Amino acid sequence: MTDNTAPTPYDRLGGHETFAKLVHEFYRGVAGDPELRAMYPEEDLGPAEERLRMFLEQYWGGPTTYSEQRGHPRLRMRHMPFAVTPSQRDRWLHHMLGAVDTLDLDAAATHTLVDYLTRAAHSMVNAPEGGSAPHDGPVGDYLR
Repeated sequence: MTDNTAPTPYDRLGGHETFAKLVHEFYRGVAGDPELRAMYPEEDLGPAEERLRMFLEQYWGGPTTYSEQRGHPRLRMRHMPFAVTPSQRDRWLHHMLGAVDTLDLDAAATHTLVDYLTRAAHSMVNAPEGGSAPHDGPVGDYLR
Protein backbone atom coordinates (compact mmCIF):
# COMPACT_ATOMS: atom_id res chain seq x y z
CA MET A 1 0.00 0.00 0.00
CA THR A 2 1.35 3.43 -0.93
CA ASP A 3 0.52 6.79 0.59
CA ASN A 4 -1.74 7.60 -2.38
CA THR A 5 -3.97 4.55 -2.18
CA ALA A 6 -6.79 3.75 0.18
CA PRO A 7 -6.35 0.61 2.24
CA THR A 8 -8.01 -2.46 0.76
CA PRO A 9 -10.18 -4.83 2.79
CA TYR A 10 -7.10 -7.09 2.76
CA ASP A 11 -5.10 -4.33 4.46
CA ARG A 12 -7.87 -3.50 6.93
CA LEU A 13 -8.17 -7.17 7.93
CA GLY A 14 -4.47 -7.38 8.70
CA GLY A 15 -2.93 -8.50 5.41
CA HIS A 16 -0.95 -11.65 4.85
CA GLU A 17 -0.47 -12.49 8.53
CA THR A 18 -4.23 -12.56 9.16
CA PHE A 19 -5.01 -14.76 6.18
CA ALA A 20 -2.09 -17.10 6.84
CA LYS A 21 -3.27 -17.60 10.43
CA LEU A 22 -6.93 -17.98 9.42
CA VAL A 23 -6.19 -20.67 6.87
CA HIS A 24 -3.63 -22.47 9.01
CA GLU A 25 -6.04 -22.68 11.94
CA PHE A 26 -8.82 -23.83 9.59
CA TYR A 27 -6.71 -26.69 8.21
CA ARG A 28 -5.69 -27.73 11.73
CA GLY A 29 -9.40 -28.37 12.29
CA VAL A 30 -9.80 -30.14 8.95
CA ALA A 31 -6.85 -32.43 9.68
CA GLY A 32 -8.68 -33.77 12.72
CA ASP A 33 -12.07 -34.12 11.01
CA PRO A 34 -12.24 -37.45 9.16
CA GLU A 35 -15.30 -36.47 7.09
CA LEU A 36 -13.74 -33.28 5.77
CA ARG A 37 -10.22 -34.67 5.55
CA ALA A 38 -11.49 -37.31 3.13
CA MET A 39 -12.32 -34.52 0.66
CA TYR A 40 -8.64 -33.62 0.24
CA PRO A 41 -6.83 -36.03 -2.08
CA GLU A 42 -3.33 -34.94 -1.13
CA GLU A 43 -1.34 -36.61 1.65
CA ASP A 44 -0.26 -33.23 2.94
CA LEU A 45 -2.76 -30.43 3.46
CA GLY A 46 -0.01 -27.86 2.79
CA PRO A 47 -0.85 -27.31 -0.89
CA ALA A 48 -4.57 -26.92 -0.12
CA GLU A 49 -3.68 -24.48 2.66
CA GLU A 50 -1.57 -22.40 0.29
CA ARG A 51 -4.29 -22.34 -2.40
CA LEU A 52 -7.00 -21.24 0.03
CA ARG A 53 -4.76 -18.55 1.52
CA MET A 54 -3.91 -17.19 -1.93
CA PHE A 55 -7.58 -17.26 -2.95
CA LEU A 56 -8.75 -15.41 0.16
CA GLU A 57 -5.94 -12.86 -0.07
CA GLN A 58 -6.85 -12.10 -3.67
CA TYR A 59 -10.58 -11.99 -2.97
CA TRP A 60 -10.07 -9.40 -0.24
CA GLY A 61 -7.85 -7.18 -2.40
CA GLY A 62 -4.39 -8.54 -1.67
CA PRO A 63 -1.85 -10.06 -4.04
CA THR A 64 -3.20 -11.64 -7.22
CA THR A 65 -0.92 -14.66 -6.88
CA TYR A 66 -3.85 -17.08 -7.03
CA SER A 67 -4.92 -15.97 -10.52
CA GLU A 68 -1.33 -15.64 -11.71
CA GLN A 69 -0.62 -19.25 -10.75
CA ARG A 70 -4.00 -20.91 -11.25
CA GLY A 71 -6.16 -18.71 -13.46
CA HIS A 72 -9.64 -17.49 -12.63
CA PRO A 73 -10.80 -18.85 -9.24
CA ARG A 74 -14.01 -20.51 -10.59
CA LEU A 75 -14.85 -21.44 -7.02
CA ARG A 76 -17.99 -23.48 -7.75
CA MET A 77 -16.46 -25.25 -10.75
CA ARG A 78 -13.40 -26.32 -8.78
CA HIS A 79 -15.64 -27.89 -6.13
CA MET A 80 -18.11 -29.52 -8.50
CA PRO A 81 -16.39 -32.95 -8.49
CA PHE A 82 -17.02 -33.19 -4.75
CA ALA A 83 -20.37 -33.94 -3.20
CA VAL A 84 -20.68 -30.94 -0.90
CA THR A 85 -23.63 -31.68 1.35
CA PRO A 86 -25.29 -29.43 3.93
CA SER A 87 -23.57 -31.35 6.75
CA GLN A 88 -20.16 -30.95 5.07
CA ARG A 89 -20.87 -27.24 4.67
CA ASP A 90 -21.68 -27.06 8.36
CA ARG A 91 -18.47 -28.90 9.30
CA TRP A 92 -16.47 -26.59 7.03
CA LEU A 93 -18.09 -23.56 8.64
CA HIS A 94 -17.48 -24.95 12.13
CA HIS A 95 -13.73 -25.14 11.49
CA MET A 96 -13.58 -21.87 9.55
CA LEU A 97 -15.51 -19.88 12.15
CA GLY A 98 -13.35 -21.44 14.85
CA ALA A 99 -10.33 -20.16 12.92
CA VAL A 100 -11.89 -16.68 12.70
CA ASP A 101 -12.20 -16.73 16.48
CA THR A 102 -8.40 -17.02 16.75
CA LEU A 103 -7.90 -13.72 14.92
CA ASP A 104 -7.55 -10.39 16.66
CA LEU A 105 -10.15 -8.51 14.58
CA ASP A 106 -12.59 -5.87 15.66
CA ALA A 107 -16.31 -6.68 15.67
CA ALA A 108 -17.01 -5.03 12.30
CA ALA A 109 -14.18 -6.87 10.54
CA THR A 110 -15.19 -10.15 12.14
CA HIS A 111 -18.79 -9.65 11.00
CA THR A 112 -17.70 -8.85 7.43
CA LEU A 113 -15.43 -11.90 7.24
CA VAL A 114 -17.98 -14.26 8.80
CA ASP A 115 -20.71 -13.00 6.47
CA TYR A 116 -18.60 -13.71 3.39
CA LEU A 117 -17.44 -17.13 4.60
CA THR A 118 -20.99 -18.16 5.47
CA ARG A 119 -22.36 -17.08 2.10
CA ALA A 120 -19.49 -18.79 0.27
CA ALA A 121 -20.03 -22.03 2.19
CA HIS A 122 -23.74 -22.07 1.44
CA SER A 123 -23.07 -21.47 -2.26
CA MET A 124 -20.83 -24.56 -2.48
CA VAL A 125 -23.56 -27.05 -1.52
CA ASN A 126 -24.23 -29.15 -4.60
CA ALA A 127 -25.65 -32.42 -3.26
CA PRO A 128 -28.24 -33.59 -0.73
CA GLU A 129 -27.12 -35.61 2.28
CA GLY A 130 -25.78 -38.93 1.03
CA GLY A 131 -25.76 -37.62 -2.54
CA SER A 132 -23.02 -37.77 -5.11
CA ALA A 133 -21.15 -34.99 -6.87
CA PRO A 134 -22.84 -33.57 -9.98
CA HIS A 135 -19.82 -34.50 -12.12
CA ASP A 136 -17.61 -37.54 -11.98
CA GLY A 137 -13.94 -37.25 -12.80
CA PRO A 138 -10.47 -37.11 -11.35
CA VAL A 139 -11.09 -35.26 -8.12
CA GLY A 140 -7.57 -34.06 -7.46
CA ASP A 141 -7.21 -32.46 -10.89
CA TYR A 142 -9.82 -29.83 -10.19
CA LEU A 143 -8.22 -28.39 -7.10
CA ARG A 144 -4.62 -28.48 -8.21
